[in-house]
Parts: sequence; structure tokens; C-alpha cells
Amino acid sequence: MSSSTKEHERLSIIAPPLDFSFKCLAVMSDIADEEPREGMRKLKSKDGKAVTRALKLNNNSLGELIGLEDVTERLLEEPDNLLWIDLSFNDLAIIDPVLTKFTQLKMLYLHGNNINQLIEVEKLAKLPNLKVLTLHGNPIENEKGYRCV
Repeated sequence: MSSSTKEHERLSIIAPPLDFSFKCLAVMSDIADEEPREGMRKLKSKDGKAVTRALKLNNNSLGELIGLEDVTERLLEEPDNLLWIDLSFNDLAIIDPVLTKFTQLKMLYLHGNNINQLIEVEKLAKLPNLKVLTLHGNPIENEKGYRCV
């Protein structure tokens, strides 16, 4: 691995998340009309894509994730290397299989949604690196043993 590749990888790990929280997004295609929230200085690649491994889509009105893969391809330098996605406080009732395409995911925040079936959570078993999953504030937390899946 070249020194520039190592430096790029190091920077993407410590880069701030690409933040589309509190943007009133109802569907993924709404991101096309939005700029990420201001905050810490964003790192960009030569072609203008965000160099980060974290994506914040929390506190919106997303009811589905159709188009998430296209959005990450368009916005992120290395979408396959996402480590953290925050989808908390949306209107998700199902866990879209598109999330399993991000096989490097270590953290997935889904708290404060409308997930109410254990079978939805079982879809995430395909994520070998997932270490942190938040589900509190979903109807599923009323099911006995939901934390043991």
C-alpha cells in the first residue's frame, strides 16, 4: 500500500460524517436538493466526493431507503467502506436489504423509528462487522427478547 493510500485511509477514518440530519428528507432522492449540514471541515476527494466513513440521515421523515446505494455512490469516495450510518428518528418500519450491501458497517443507529417485527432485525445478520445496533424507541422493544436476536 502506497503512503498516499495509507494517508487517504487514515483521513477517511477520522473525517467527520457527511451530515444530512434535520433536512426534512422524505425519500432518498430528496438529498439531491440538499447540501450537507455545516460543521467540522469536510474532506473531499479530487472529484469532489466526501472522504468519510460515516453518514448521518437522522431526524428526517424517511419511510424507505430506496436509492440509498445510488446516493452513497454519488456522494462518497468509498461507499463500500462505510462504518457508521445513523438513521435514527425517521419513519422506517422495515429494514431495507440495501443496508446489507454495506458489509463494513460497524454501527447502525435505527432508534426512534417504527420497526415492529423481529424478522426485520434478522436481516442484519448478513453484516459480519456490525457491533453496535440501536433499536430503542421502536415498537419492537415491546416484544419479549428482542434484544437477544
